[in-house]
Amino acid sequence: MNIPTDHVFHRNLRKFYPCADRAEGIYIYDTEGKQYIDGSAGAAVVGIGHGVKEIAEAMVRQAEKISFCHSSQFTSQVAMQLAAKLVQLSPPGLTRVYFLSGGSEAVETAIKMARQYQVERGKAEKYKVVSRWTSYHGNTLGALALSGHTGRRRYYLPLLQHTPHIAPAYCYRCPFDLTPESCGLECALDLEKIILYEGPDSISAFIAEPIVGAAGGALVPKDGYFQKIREICDRYDMLFIADEVMTGMGRTGKNFGIDHWKVIPDMIVAAKGLSSGYTPIFVVLVKEEIHQIIKEGSGAFVHGHTYSQNPLSCAIACAVIDHVLENDLISRSARIGEYFMRALQSLTRHNLVGDVRGKGLLAGIEFVKDKKTKEPFDPKLRLNALIGNRAFEKGLITYPGGGGADGLKGDHLLLAPPFVITEEQIDKMVSILDQTFTEITQETLSS
Repeated sequence: MNIPTDHVFHRNLRKFYPCADRAEGIYIYDTEGKQYIDGSAGAAVVGIGHGVKEIAEAMVRQAEKISFCHSSQFTSQVAMQLAAKLVQLSPPGLTRVYFLSGGSEAVETAIKMARQYQVERGKAEKYKVVSRWTSYHGNTLGALALSGHTGRRRYYLPLLQHTPHIAPAYCYRCPFDLTPESCGLECALDLEKIILYEGPDSISAFIAEPIVGAAGGALVPKDGYFQKIREICDRYDMLFIADEVMTGMGRTGKNFGIDHWKVIPDMIVAAKGLSSGYTPIFVVLVKEEIHQIIKEGSGAFVHGHTYSQNPLSCAIACAVIDHVLENDLISRSARIGEYFMRALQSLTRHNLVGDVRGKGLLAGIEFVKDKKTKEPFDPKLRLNALIGNRAFEKGLITYPGGGGADGLKGDHLLLAPPFVITEEQIDKMVSILDQTFTEITQETLSS
């Protein structure tokens, strides 16, 4: 195959990228014919699997009708259909859908919407948004300011607005040195402390990932955590925004990650899985009260993007949701996820594996230098990259991450295969990881 000269400005300027050629099911094939298991669904994106023909067919049908119209001038039948489907999947009370084309801009949309809501209801002093350390909400400056990840923030600190951060819900490395048995949900109570420090009248909203993805490797909070968060938000008259960019649309075995705790947020930002990677589309799901306050106030949300409510993307997302529901893939994610977690637990026999955690088909493996002390590896070793690259060479795609322990130290892999993965394919994934951990330990960590 004749591959053109590469003029792409790549994310990593020192890395060689094989050229992806085609994909089917859980596999991606490069132009050399090599097969890779998509063990992270890209970046926790592909839920239904690659190469589903009815999605391409829906794409063509819509393209033959209309591919683009601007949301300041038109709506479309597929946009309304998609909104209706999403409302049916959402927790009760979230009845409005605002469309975007990227996760970072969707997070910033939610923040701006929360701010306008507060102003429209006569609470103009409420403008601060509280987030958590060991979190990731996006790469644009507003979303990065909310993100609690030192490594991602450090180049851009002079450009970032002050945003209050609280302790993460990180049971393996409890910020309060507690055990699950002695835990009194201090990490949730930390929200109330920061509210009082900053001034309750100044807080607009709190944003959190139900299960932390890229920044921490599938950090699952203790039961009761989000119930306490909801209670505190209500007490201080602030909104709760659930960042479900990774955890939404069935990834954790529920429609949305927050559904595991039966808590209803005021907004949900979703989701990579909404289109399963077949097109860029993201949404903010909003409670009716927020929509109504803005409608009865100024009557317009002062915000918009060129590809918001794009009919081609909406048609593709409708087809993806239909495929998910017709094939019961969310329940399948929960069922196969149990097998997935059990299989991954077998890797704890390796000395470098400190913790395995997750829900559904979103899992994290955290690496430590010492299991007893949980001491992380020196970041200069770049262990997550060494492991991720070696697994990639063996035909397994993972999502390596670092900085989870303190913002700079801490290595992990995030694993999030498509919902259609089989037990045999999971066993193959785990076998490759097993071989990789053994080789890296012998070659790099034994000296």
